[in-house]
Amino acid sequence: MSSPAKSDNAKPHTGPVVPSFEPPSAMETPRFAGIPTFMRLPLLGLSDTALDDVDIAILGVPWDGGTTNRPGPRHGPRQLRDLSTMIRPRHPVSGINPFAIRNVADLGDSPVNPADIMDTLDKVTGFISALKAKNIAPLSAGGDHLVSYPILKALGADQPLGMVHFDAHTDLFDSYFNGYRYTHGTPFRRAIEDGYLDPKRVVQIGIRGTMYDGEDVEWGLAQGVRIIRIEEVEDRGIADVMKEARTIVGTQPTYVSFDIDAIDPAFAPGTGTPEIGGFTSREAQRMVRMLDGLNLVGADLVEVSPPFDQSGGTAWLGISIMFELLCVLAASPATRNPNNK
Repeated sequence: MSSPAKSDNAKPHTGPVVPSFEPPSAMETPRFAGIPTFMRLPLLGLSDTALDDVDIAILGVPWDGGTTNRPGPRHGPRQLRDLSTMIRPRHPVSGINPFAIRNVADLGDSPVNPADIMDTLDKVTGFISALKAKNIAPLSAGGDHLVSYPILKALGADQPLGMVHFDAHTDLFDSYFNGYRYTHGTPFRRAIEDGYLDPKRVVQIGIRGTMYDGEDVEWGLAQGVRIIRIEEVEDRGIADVMKEARTIVGTQPTYVSFDIDAIDPAFAPGTGTPEIGGFTSREAQRMVRMLDGLNLVGADLVEVSPPFDQSGGTAWLGISIMFELLCVLAASPATRNPNNK
Protein backbone atom coordinates (compact mmCIF):
# COMPACT_ATOMS: atom_id res chain seq x y z
CA MET A 1 0.00 0.00 0.00
CA SER A 2 1.27 3.49 -0.79
CA SER A 3 1.55 6.06 1.97
CA PRO A 4 -0.31 9.38 1.73
CA ALA A 5 1.78 12.31 0.59
CA LYS A 6 3.27 14.41 3.40
CA SER A 7 4.01 18.12 3.43
CA ASP A 8 7.52 19.30 4.21
CA ASN A 9 6.30 20.48 7.63
CA ALA A 10 4.51 17.27 8.55
CA LYS A 11 5.65 15.65 11.76
CA PRO A 12 7.07 12.13 11.37
CA HIS A 13 4.77 9.32 12.48
CA THR A 14 6.30 7.63 15.52
CA GLY A 15 3.58 5.14 16.49
CA PRO A 16 2.84 1.73 14.99
CA VAL A 17 1.53 1.69 11.45
CA VAL A 18 -2.09 0.57 11.49
CA PRO A 19 -2.95 -1.20 8.24
CA SER A 20 -6.14 -0.60 6.34
CA PHE A 21 -8.23 -3.75 6.50
CA GLU A 22 -10.19 -2.73 3.42
CA PRO A 23 -8.87 -4.19 0.14
CA PRO A 24 -7.81 -1.52 -2.36
CA SER A 25 -10.37 -0.63 -4.99
CA ALA A 26 -9.76 -2.28 -8.36
CA MET A 27 -10.90 1.02 -9.85
CA GLU A 28 -7.73 2.59 -8.40
CA THR A 29 -5.23 -0.31 -8.28
CA PRO A 30 -5.63 -2.96 -10.99
CA ARG A 31 -6.27 -6.43 -9.66
CA PHE A 32 -3.33 -7.80 -11.62
CA ALA A 33 -0.92 -5.35 -9.96
CA GLY A 34 1.04 -5.61 -6.75
CA ILE A 35 2.14 -8.52 -4.61
CA PRO A 36 -0.80 -10.95 -4.25
CA THR A 37 -2.29 -11.57 -0.83
CA PHE A 38 -5.57 -13.26 -0.02
CA MET A 39 -8.23 -10.94 -1.44
CA ARG A 40 -5.62 -8.14 -1.51
CA LEU A 41 -5.74 -7.77 2.27
CA PRO A 42 -2.85 -6.59 4.47
CA LEU A 43 -0.25 -9.25 5.20
CA LEU A 44 0.45 -9.61 8.92
CA GLY A 45 2.59 -11.90 11.07
CA LEU A 46 1.94 -13.31 14.53
CA SER A 47 4.19 -10.63 16.05
CA ASP A 48 2.47 -7.65 14.39
CA THR A 49 0.80 -5.34 16.91
CA ALA A 50 -2.02 -4.80 14.40
CA LEU A 51 -2.96 -8.46 14.87
CA ASP A 52 -4.82 -7.46 18.03
CA ASP A 53 -7.36 -5.71 15.79
CA VAL A 54 -7.99 -8.70 13.50
CA ASP A 55 -11.28 -10.61 13.64
CA ILE A 56 -10.72 -13.17 10.88
CA ALA A 57 -7.41 -14.46 9.53
CA ILE A 58 -7.11 -15.97 6.07
CA LEU A 59 -4.10 -18.27 5.90
CA GLY A 60 -2.56 -21.03 3.85
CA VAL A 61 -1.45 -24.48 4.91
CA PRO A 62 0.84 -25.49 2.01
CA TRP A 63 1.24 -29.16 2.78
CA ASP A 64 0.10 -32.48 1.33
CA GLY A 65 2.04 -35.04 3.35
CA GLY A 66 -1.22 -36.83 4.12
CA THR A 67 -1.98 -37.50 0.45
CA THR A 68 -2.17 -41.19 -0.44
CA ASN A 69 -2.37 -41.02 -4.24
CA ARG A 70 -2.00 -37.85 -6.36
CA PRO A 71 0.04 -35.12 -4.62
CA GLY A 72 -0.15 -31.42 -5.38
CA PRO A 73 -2.36 -29.60 -2.82
CA ARG A 74 0.76 -28.19 -1.15
CA HIS A 75 0.74 -25.72 -4.03
CA GLY A 76 -2.92 -24.81 -3.50
CA PRO A 77 -2.54 -21.79 -1.20
CA ARG A 78 -0.21 -19.98 -3.60
CA GLN A 79 -2.53 -20.42 -6.58
CA LEU A 80 -5.58 -19.55 -4.48
CA ARG A 81 -3.88 -16.34 -3.34
CA ASP A 82 -3.11 -15.37 -6.89
CA LEU A 83 -6.67 -15.98 -8.11
CA SER A 84 -8.14 -14.23 -5.05
CA THR A 85 -7.15 -10.83 -6.45
CA MET A 86 -10.24 -11.20 -8.65
CA ILE A 87 -12.58 -11.10 -5.64
CA ARG A 88 -14.66 -7.94 -5.24
CA PRO A 89 -15.76 -6.92 -1.72
CA ARG A 90 -19.57 -6.98 -1.91
CA HIS A 91 -21.65 -10.18 -1.96
CA PRO A 92 -24.07 -10.10 -4.91
CA VAL A 93 -27.04 -11.64 -3.06
CA SER A 94 -26.77 -10.79 0.65
CA GLY A 95 -25.16 -7.43 -0.03
CA ILE A 96 -22.69 -8.05 2.79
CA ASN A 97 -19.20 -6.57 2.61
CA PRO A 98 -17.23 -8.75 5.04
CA PHE A 99 -14.33 -6.31 5.06
CA ALA A 100 -16.62 -3.52 6.25
CA ILE A 101 -17.97 -5.41 9.28
CA ARG A 102 -14.86 -7.39 10.29
CA ASN A 103 -11.14 -6.72 10.22
CA VAL A 104 -9.72 -9.43 7.95
CA ALA A 105 -6.04 -9.98 7.18
CA ASP A 106 -3.80 -12.42 5.37
CA LEU A 107 -1.70 -14.19 8.03
CA GLY A 108 0.59 -15.81 5.51
CA ASP A 109 1.15 -19.55 5.71
CA SER A 110 1.25 -21.78 8.73
CA PRO A 111 4.69 -23.31 9.25
CA VAL A 112 4.90 -26.88 7.94
CA ASN A 113 7.50 -29.62 7.61
CA PRO A 114 7.27 -31.42 4.25
CA ALA A 115 9.44 -34.24 5.58
CA ASP A 116 7.55 -34.96 8.83
CA ILE A 117 3.79 -35.42 9.24
CA MET A 118 3.66 -35.29 13.02
CA ASP A 119 5.87 -32.21 13.22
CA THR A 120 3.60 -30.49 10.68
CA LEU A 121 0.50 -31.34 12.70
CA ASP A 122 2.11 -29.81 15.80
CA LYS A 123 3.18 -26.70 13.90
CA VAL A 124 -0.29 -26.10 12.46
CA THR A 125 -1.94 -26.63 15.85
CA GLY A 126 0.47 -24.16 17.40
CA PHE A 127 -0.20 -21.56 14.71
CA ILE A 128 -3.99 -21.83 15.02
CA SER A 129 -3.76 -21.88 18.81
CA ALA A 130 -1.93 -18.54 18.67
CA LEU A 131 -4.80 -17.10 16.65
CA LYS A 132 -7.39 -18.57 19.00
CA ALA A 133 -5.62 -16.96 21.96
CA LYS A 134 -6.19 -13.60 20.26
CA ASN A 135 -9.85 -14.39 19.48
CA ILE A 136 -9.15 -14.56 15.75
CA ALA A 137 -11.21 -16.97 13.65
CA PRO A 138 -9.23 -18.84 10.95
CA LEU A 139 -10.28 -19.28 7.34
CA SER A 140 -7.70 -21.72 5.97
CA ALA A 141 -6.67 -22.75 2.47
CA GLY A 142 -5.12 -26.20 2.17
CA GLY A 143 -3.32 -28.35 1.57
CA ASP A 144 -4.74 -31.85 1.76
CA HIS A 145 -7.60 -32.67 4.10
CA LEU A 146 -5.41 -33.87 6.94
CA VAL A 147 -4.70 -30.19 7.69
CA SER A 148 -8.21 -29.95 9.15
CA TYR A 149 -7.22 -32.21 12.05
CA PRO A 150 -4.61 -29.91 13.68
CA ILE A 151 -6.92 -26.94 13.15
CA LEU A 152 -9.74 -28.75 14.94
CA LYS A 153 -7.29 -29.79 17.66
CA ALA A 154 -6.60 -26.12 18.34
CA LEU A 155 -10.17 -24.81 18.04
CA GLY A 156 -11.81 -27.76 19.82
CA ALA A 157 -9.34 -28.07 22.69
CA ASP A 158 -11.76 -26.56 25.24
CA GLN A 159 -15.07 -27.76 23.82
CA PRO A 160 -15.90 -30.29 21.08
CA LEU A 161 -17.14 -28.56 17.96
CA GLY A 162 -19.93 -29.31 15.56
CA MET A 163 -19.04 -29.48 11.88
CA VAL A 164 -20.68 -29.07 8.50
CA HIS A 165 -18.51 -31.02 6.06
CA PHE A 166 -18.87 -30.86 2.26
CA ASP A 167 -16.99 -33.66 0.54
CA ALA A 168 -17.16 -36.65 -1.78
CA HIS A 169 -15.51 -38.74 0.96
CA THR A 170 -16.18 -39.21 4.67
CA ASP A 171 -12.52 -38.98 5.73
CA LEU A 172 -13.54 -41.25 8.62
CA PHE A 173 -11.18 -44.10 7.79
CA ASP A 174 -9.20 -45.65 10.62
CA SER A 175 -5.88 -46.17 8.85
CA TYR A 176 -4.10 -46.70 5.54
CA PHE A 177 -1.21 -48.96 4.58
CA ASN A 178 -1.15 -51.37 7.52
CA GLY A 179 -2.02 -49.08 10.37
CA TYR A 180 -0.88 -45.60 9.34
CA ARG A 181 -3.40 -43.37 11.14
CA TYR A 182 -2.69 -39.87 9.80
CA THR A 183 -3.67 -39.35 6.16
CA HIS A 184 -6.10 -37.12 4.30
CA GLY A 185 -8.65 -39.94 4.66
CA THR A 186 -8.56 -40.05 8.48
CA PRO A 187 -8.76 -36.49 9.93
CA PHE A 188 -12.29 -36.56 11.24
CA ARG A 189 -12.02 -40.00 12.78
CA ARG A 190 -9.00 -38.77 14.72
CA ALA A 191 -10.79 -35.55 15.68
CA ILE A 192 -13.81 -37.47 16.99
CA GLU A 193 -11.68 -40.01 18.85
CA ASP A 194 -9.61 -37.24 20.44
CA GLY A 195 -12.66 -35.25 21.53
CA TYR A 196 -12.31 -32.22 19.24
CA LEU A 197 -15.50 -32.97 17.31
CA ASP A 198 -18.89 -33.94 18.75
CA PRO A 199 -19.99 -36.68 16.34
CA LYS A 200 -23.67 -36.06 17.06
CA ARG A 201 -23.18 -32.52 15.76
CA VAL A 202 -21.32 -33.52 12.59
CA VAL A 203 -23.07 -33.63 9.22
CA GLN A 204 -21.36 -34.72 5.99
CA ILE A 205 -22.92 -33.65 2.71
CA GLY A 206 -22.27 -34.90 -0.82
CA ILE A 207 -20.68 -38.28 -0.09
CA ARG A 208 -20.36 -40.43 -3.21
CA GLY A 209 -18.04 -42.58 -5.31
CA THR A 210 -16.76 -46.14 -5.22
CA MET A 211 -15.80 -47.54 -1.82
CA TYR A 212 -13.32 -49.85 -0.15
CA ASP A 213 -15.45 -51.79 2.34
CA GLY A 214 -17.81 -49.24 3.92
CA GLU A 215 -16.18 -49.44 7.34
CA ASP A 216 -15.73 -45.66 7.44
CA VAL A 217 -19.44 -45.11 6.93
CA GLU A 218 -20.41 -47.79 9.45
CA TRP A 219 -18.09 -46.32 12.07
CA GLY A 220 -19.38 -42.81 11.49
CA LEU A 221 -23.02 -43.84 11.74
CA ALA A 222 -22.28 -45.76 14.94
CA GLN A 223 -20.84 -42.58 16.48
CA GLY A 224 -23.87 -40.50 15.47
CA VAL A 225 -22.44 -38.72 12.42
CA ARG A 226 -25.12 -37.76 9.91
CA ILE A 227 -23.90 -38.84 6.47
CA ILE A 228 -25.90 -37.46 3.53
CA ARG A 229 -25.03 -39.00 0.21
CA ILE A 230 -25.30 -37.00 -2.99
CA GLU A 231 -28.33 -39.08 -4.07
CA GLU A 232 -30.23 -38.00 -0.96
CA VAL A 233 -29.42 -34.36 -1.68
CA GLU A 234 -30.74 -34.82 -5.20
CA ASP A 235 -33.95 -36.46 -3.97
CA ARG A 236 -34.69 -33.98 -1.16
CA GLY A 237 -33.26 -30.77 -2.53
CA ILE A 238 -30.56 -28.50 -1.18
CA ALA A 239 -32.84 -26.31 0.95
CA ASP A 240 -34.26 -29.27 2.88
CA VAL A 241 -30.85 -30.85 3.43
CA MET A 242 -29.32 -27.61 4.65
CA LYS A 243 -32.25 -27.06 6.99
CA GLU A 244 -31.45 -30.43 8.56
CA ALA A 245 -27.74 -29.58 8.72
CA ARG A 246 -28.52 -26.39 10.62
CA THR A 247 -30.67 -28.32 13.07
CA ILE A 248 -27.92 -30.86 13.65
CA VAL A 249 -25.20 -28.35 14.55
CA GLY A 250 -27.61 -26.09 16.42
CA THR A 251 -26.43 -22.93 18.14
CA GLN A 252 -23.16 -24.24 19.59
CA PRO A 253 -19.70 -23.52 18.09
CA THR A 254 -19.36 -25.06 14.63
CA TYR A 255 -16.62 -25.51 12.05
CA VAL A 256 -17.03 -25.76 8.27
CA SER A 257 -14.77 -27.90 6.10
CA PHE A 258 -15.14 -27.78 2.33
CA ASP A 259 -13.23 -30.24 0.16
CA ILE A 260 -13.12 -29.01 -3.43
CA ASP A 261 -13.88 -32.57 -4.60
CA ALA A 262 -17.42 -32.11 -3.27
CA ILE A 263 -17.85 -30.29 -6.58
CA ASP A 264 -18.03 -32.29 -9.79
CA PRO A 265 -14.70 -32.58 -11.65
CA ALA A 266 -16.37 -31.00 -14.68
CA PHE A 267 -16.16 -27.78 -12.66
CA ALA A 268 -13.14 -28.56 -10.45
CA PRO A 269 -10.73 -31.01 -12.10
CA GLY A 270 -7.73 -29.76 -10.11
CA THR A 271 -7.93 -32.12 -7.16
CA GLY A 272 -6.26 -35.34 -6.13
CA THR A 273 -9.28 -37.63 -5.73
CA PRO A 274 -12.01 -36.51 -8.13
CA GLU A 275 -15.42 -38.23 -8.08
CA ILE A 276 -18.02 -37.83 -10.80
CA GLY A 277 -21.61 -36.88 -10.00
CA GLY A 278 -20.80 -34.01 -7.66
CA PHE A 279 -22.28 -30.60 -6.99
CA THR A 280 -22.23 -27.83 -9.53
CA SER A 281 -20.42 -24.65 -8.61
CA ARG A 282 -23.80 -22.92 -8.30
CA GLU A 283 -25.11 -25.58 -5.91
CA ALA A 284 -21.98 -25.20 -3.79
CA GLN A 285 -22.57 -21.47 -3.50
CA ARG A 286 -26.16 -22.02 -2.42
CA MET A 287 -25.21 -24.51 0.27
CA VAL A 288 -22.57 -22.28 1.83
CA ARG A 289 -24.93 -19.30 1.81
CA MET A 290 -27.41 -21.38 3.81
CA LEU A 291 -24.90 -21.52 6.69
CA ASP A 292 -25.68 -17.89 7.44
CA GLY A 293 -26.53 -17.28 11.08
CA LEU A 294 -24.76 -20.33 12.50
CA ASN A 295 -22.25 -19.97 15.34
CA LEU A 296 -19.19 -20.45 13.15
CA VAL A 297 -15.70 -20.37 14.67
CA GLY A 298 -13.64 -21.21 11.58
CA ALA A 299 -13.60 -22.84 8.16
CA ASP A 300 -11.31 -24.34 5.56
CA LEU A 301 -11.18 -25.03 1.82
CA VAL A 302 -8.90 -27.93 0.95
CA GLU A 303 -7.56 -30.23 -1.78
CA VAL A 304 -7.07 -27.71 -4.58
CA SER A 305 -4.21 -29.24 -6.57
CA PRO A 306 -2.78 -26.87 -9.20
CA PRO A 307 -0.78 -29.54 -11.10
CA PHE A 308 -4.09 -31.04 -12.24
CA ASP A 309 -5.56 -27.73 -13.40
CA GLN A 310 -2.86 -25.29 -14.35
CA SER A 311 -5.47 -23.03 -15.95
CA GLY A 312 -6.44 -21.89 -12.46
CA GLY A 313 -10.13 -22.65 -12.97
CA THR A 314 -10.32 -24.93 -9.93
CA ALA A 315 -8.50 -22.38 -7.79
CA TRP A 316 -10.88 -19.64 -8.96
CA LEU A 317 -13.82 -21.81 -7.94
CA GLY A 318 -12.09 -22.57 -4.64
CA ILE A 319 -11.37 -18.96 -3.73
CA SER A 320 -14.93 -18.03 -4.70
CA ILE A 321 -16.18 -20.61 -2.19
CA MET A 322 -13.75 -19.15 0.35
CA PHE A 323 -15.35 -15.74 -0.18
CA GLU A 324 -18.76 -17.31 0.46
CA LEU A 325 -17.34 -18.86 3.64
CA LEU A 326 -15.83 -15.52 4.64
CA CYS A 327 -19.21 -13.82 4.31
CA VAL A 328 -20.99 -16.29 6.62
CA LEU A 329 -18.03 -16.21 9.04
CA ALA A 330 -18.16 -12.43 9.14
CA ALA A 331 -21.84 -12.58 10.07
CA SER A 332 -21.21 -15.03 12.93
CA PRO A 333 -21.14 -13.51 16.42
CA ALA A 334 -18.21 -15.82 17.21
CA THR A 335 -15.93 -13.87 14.86
CA ARG A 336 -16.34 -10.53 16.58
CA ASN A 337 -13.02 -9.95 18.34
CA PRO A 338 -13.73 -8.36 21.76
CA ASN A 339 -10.74 -6.06 21.16
CA ASN A 340 -12.80 -4.34 18.45
CA LYS A 341 -15.53 -2.36 20.17
